Amino acid sequence: MKRDIQHVPYGYEPPAKERKGTLIFYDSFEHITDYELEAAANTAAERKFTKLVLYPLHEETVRRMSKEPVRSYYKREDRLHEWKRDQGRSFITIETLEGKRKKYTPLDTALRHISDVYPPPYFLYLTPETANLFASYSSFEEWIVKLRLILSAEPQQLHPRLVKFSHRWDVAGAVREE
Repeated sequence: MKRDIQHVPYGYEPPAKERKGTLIFYDSFEHITDYELEAAANTAAERKFTKLVLYPLHEETVRRMSKEPVRSYYKREDRLHEWKRDQGRSFITIETLEGKRKKYTPLDTALRHISDVYPPPYFLYLTPETANLFASYSSFEEWIVKLRLILSAEPQQLHPRLVKFSHRWDVAGAVREE
């Protein structure tokens, strides 16, 4: 059996990956416009994420989180699939865990599933309202050290835990210090 031997120059290091990590847009997508979806996709492209995961919430999850009425899951999911087809960007994925479960899915379960399926590091793309809800959960401090937050807009009010962990989140489109 013949082996092909490859020689590399002394000190050679393979080039670093340009793209890394996963940006997860966690929302009901009831009031998210195409413009806001485009802003999330642009943020993922600008910050060189491997994947943008759109994570639509089941009606039961939204009902427990915010008491807000929403259209049925499949209608919101169909709209996201239509938007994705129009974009033609291969790095956008729509996560269907909640559609398969067909019931309330705690945020902890969703984040564990995402960390099993998608490549790290993890960034949650949230609206300011959802970020404040997330910060109100008892598991927030456990998760904020494992992921970072990118908020779609500057929040009007901040939950005290968001203030405490202000170094773990920033606003999309804001100039970042590197």
